[in-house]
Amino acid sequence: MNRLEESRKAVLFVGHGSKDPEGNREVAVFVDMLKPRLEEYFVHLCYLEFASPTITEGIEQCVADGAQEIAVIPIILLPAGHSKLHIPHELDEARRKYPEVTFHYGRPLGQHPHTVDILLSRLEESGFGLTEEEDSKTDQETAVLVVGRGSSDPDANSELYKLARLLWEKVNVKWVETAFMGVTEPLVEEGLERCVQLGAKRIVVLPYFLFTGVLIKRMVRLVERFSAQHPDRQIRMVPYFGYHEQLQSIVLDRVQEAFAGQARMNCDHCQYRLYALEHMGHHHHHHHHHKQG
Repeated sequence: MNRLEESRKAVLFVGHGSKDPEGNREVAVFVDMLKPRLEEYFVHLCYLEFASPTITEGIEQCVADGAQEIAVIPIILLPAGHSKLHIPHELDEARRKYPEVTFHYGRPLGQHPHTVDILLSRLEESGFGLTEEEDSKTDQETAVLVVGRGSSDPDANSELYKLARLLWEKVNVKWVETAFMGVTEPLVEEGLERCVQLGAKRIVVLPYFLFTGVLIKRMVRLVERFSAQHPDRQIRMVPYFGYHEQLQSIVLDRVQEAFAGQARMNCDHCQYRLYALEHMGHHHHHHHHHKQG
């Protein structure tokens, strides 16, 4: 415990939280798997909704441990309302309540080189051999449908399309399509229908989800129903991220980044923002994201 005594640092993981207890259990197991690799920190888990402890309670636990620095790491894939508004608001409150504690905020997991690697390995495990060059005829008939949660935040939804394109560059299939479980369109059924209309004989449904829950179980049922309605097509859903080794690496990277003060939101990498900083003084205005002339 000596290292803990010296460092007084804590990592607070923030899971989304699910109405499905199995989903919350998977997050807890995942965090337990990380603990041996985070021995120098106090480690706690909290949830945004549908489960406890809450973020407020999680921060209280870290402070009770004696932590003087706390890295708050969202176990969330895309930068949407929760990561942009909800968690920062909680952190503002915590900074007021515990002025002696330094808080570091990590970024969502999705924008990481290993994300595509995880999706590729899930596809390869499915047995479709999607990255093999030899069977080009089969590949001409295969579509991958990447399915995300869906958000009211256009930035989060656009990230899924970007990811699908990055994936398309790496797999030897004709189509990588995108769909959502809710909130926005196209919905899963529309995505599947589009793959059929395009002429795909085989469709691989690839969930862009970390753990199980209500939406994953609904996705399974949707895919089964669609498959029954299209017996002439081969339709298969592959596993979500789960306990993938690469996911553990991503989360550990986020912890290191947060403590090093290197966590950046999406806009921080934007070429227009960097251009604006150089040419227009050091203010971050989102309208700099529009095309420069």
